[in-house]
Amino acid sequence: MIQKSGIMFLLLMAVVITAGAVDLDREGRDPAYVESIVKRSQKIVDKLELTDTVAAREVTTIIANRYFKLNDIYETRDAKVKLAKETLTGDAKQEAVKAAEAEKDAALYRTHFAFPADLSLYLDAKQIDAVKDGMTYGVVMVTYKATVDMIPTLKEEEKAQIMAWLVEAREFAMDAENSNKKHAAFGKYKDRINNYLSKRGYDLVKERKAWYERIKARGGKI
Repeated sequence: MIQKSGIMFLLLMAVVITAGAVDLDREGRDPAYVESIVKRSQKIVDKLELTDTVAAREVTTIIANRYFKLNDIYETRDAKVKLAKETLTGDAKQEAVKAAEAEKDAALYRTHFAFPADLSLYLDAKQIDAVKDGMTYGVVMVTYKATVDMIPTLKEEEKAQIMAWLVEAREFAMDAENSNKKHAAFGKYKDRINNYLSKRGYDLVKERKAWYERIKARGGKI
């Protein structure tokens, strides 16, 4: 009886583990597209240097599925906009286009927070941030380090504010539909940072000129 109970327990655990596996959302998608997205996701995961191969595989799938979901959301928006432009005119067309954009924004918001929640089953907070950076070309740290290097006299609270805005920008960039839109999301916050620093009394033209000179002096490139 004890032996049978042990076997049943192992079978139950096997079912639970299998049920917990993340399925790749490949159905109905072009195999070449699926392969390219999986490879892109794998590159992000490789930088995490996870020792658990199962976790690495699951995280890769979660990231790939997020890319698929984003693609679906934007394709749905595009189809509705196309239909509106082909079948409607005037105010009706404009309202339909606005509605398609609003539905897209709502879909992005509904699904945005589920992504890090899924990652948290396998990754800690620092690793999740690394995934977000991987999806947004590492712009957060590149911009932060450049700003701090450009203005060495920044106060700690100013550095904290700059980082907070860049992290906020990353959340929008993660959901942007292409690389240009991702950089545009950061661009809006870079403008906010520049305005903030100007109001704090920094002469950005002067600071940038001095920064370029320091870079050249240490043999760097601008």
